[in-house]
Amino acid sequence: MISPMASVHPDATIGEGVTVGPFATIEANAHIGSETWIGPNATILSGSRIGAHCRIFPGAVIGGVPQDLKYAGENTTVVIGDHTTIRECCTINRGTTDRMTTRVGSHCLLMAYTHVAHDAVVGDHCVLANNANIAGHVTVEDWVIIEGVVAVQQFVRIGQHAFVAGGSLVRKNVPPFVKVAREPLSYIGVNAIGLRRRGFPDEFVRAVEDIYRTLYVTGGNMSQALKVAELELPVSDAKETILEFIRASDKGIVRGPF
Repeated sequence: MISPMASVHPDATIGEGVTVGPFATIEANAHIGSETWIGPNATILSGSRIGAHCRIFPGAVIGGVPQDLKYAGENTTVVIGDHTTIRECCTINRGTTDRMTTRVGSHCLLMAYTHVAHDAVVGDHCVLANNANIAGHVTVEDWVIIEGVVAVQQFVRIGQHAFVAGGSLVRKNVPPFVKVAREPLSYIGVNAIGLRRRGFPDEFVRAVEDIYRTLYVTGGNMSQALKVAELELPVSDAKETILEFIRASDKGIVRGPF
């Protein structure tokens, strides 16, 4: 149902069963998937691609042009997956020529006042709590939880199943499966509770703990620790995921606990 008080451009694509509340705006070249709910006063701008069964709450603005002085009007997009909830006053900007799109995955929850900047990629099953700010070109992998009032610097990568504590300033990459907190941001342990809640077996969690104990606790610099982990720890999916992430982190990863 589309409220007669909503402004929906005739060139917008609206799927079956979509609800659009009063005073919502949907521009041309916007696509809304089936059974999605667009709340009152939400704004869906040109270039937005919203999946099915999403909920967009009042005051959210999706598809705004990038806050990037290099942007020159390119035809870029925002893509949001299925079953994702965007709460009040969130802002998600379109991409630039770097990636041409800003992407938020499926089954995500973006709480009130979060911001996702141009060319950022947020994976599936992520939670961004109130006032989380994701700068341009950031990559947030699947199942990441970012607590409230967190600022993530541009080009940073946050690995899968990581947990970022509230109020953190994220200036370096955060490896997979860890918890980070403090200032400056530091590794404070493995996200064992989150992993077990998502069905990972105890042997997987123990393997992750052994890997990060080697990398962060046993001493030596990270290059030396990587060699030890590669040579002495048993082969596992966790080991390959973690070591590959760290090797690809040319800007460095968060510091250790001490």
